[in-house]
Amino acid sequence: MPEIVRADPMPDMFTQLSGGRFDVRPLDLESSGLCSDTVGIVTYSHPLIDGRVMDRFPNLRVISNHGVGVDHIDLNAARERGIPVGNTPGCLDGSTADMTMALLLAVARNVVIGDRYARCPEFIHYDPSILIGQEVCGSTLGIIGMGRIGAEVARRAHAFQMQIVYHNRNPRPEIESALGATWCPLNELLQTSDFVTLNCPLTPTTQGLMGREQFDLMKSSAILINMARGPVVQTEALYEALQNRRIAAAGLDVTDPEPLPRNHPLLTLSNIIITPHLGSVSNRTRQRMMELTIENLAAGLARQELLHRVR
Repeated sequence: MPEIVRADPMPDMFTQLSGGRFDVRPLDLESSGLCSDTVGIVTYSHPLIDGRVMDRFPNLRVISNHGVGVDHIDLNAARERGIPVGNTPGCLDGSTADMTMALLLAVARNVVIGDRYARCPEFIHYDPSILIGQEVCGSTLGIIGMGRIGAEVARRAHAFQMQIVYHNRNPRPEIESALGATWCPLNELLQTSDFVTLNCPLTPTTQGLMGREQFDLMKSSAILINMARGPVVQTEALYEALQNRRIAAAGLDVTDPEPLPRNHPLLTLSNIIITPHLGSVSNRTRQRMMELTIENLAAGLARQELLHRVR
């Protein structure tokens, strides 16, 4: 008989790629009853999996996360219970870097505002003096987080002839030599960059990393792009910085909270583009992510080493 797996709502791709080998049942986070028949959990849309949830499944062998970020899973609780946690690194680096550059270009060159204007009744003749954007080519890009995704962003920025500075826990000399990037302290990066991209994981160190003090260091013409996690940025401080034009604009693929309440003041600003967490949402990437999710799940159920285990 198929082994019982709990999951939040999954796309049809999961069943198609797994061949129906699992008995997938809803993951009810509100229930407190024990489910001794469940041996695996799959997290798709970032449900909170803490020790209380894990204890409802005394025979749990594995938690397989669809995605790289696992800030919604209590790793300490999983470690204490001997439950391996898998994720899907590597396969989404390129698509997330593509989306980083897409947001950067869209904000810099007024793509969204321009689209709205081109559709409105007022656009009846070409005016070369409106919607003058910021030049990307030759500008300075500051990358916060030079991991796999940050390195892919740097490669794309290098093709745009951007000057690249970065801040990372550890210097990346191979990136520096290949792309001419320069490591620098965070404050210096913020002061010198025309564009700042957040490509770091959410950790206790990076939570709330961008606040009023950091925005005050940035150029008034600077643009912030957040492709990391919403809580890396202090939302109220960002709103104030954008409203007061302390920085020029922002592009957010993630927010805190996510999604924002429909009456949130950030949604009223014209100098921001917000997308609904589209970083890895491309056809090839999503298929490979699902394949890795299933591979980690199957390995954990078989009590084998996960292909990608979060340490």
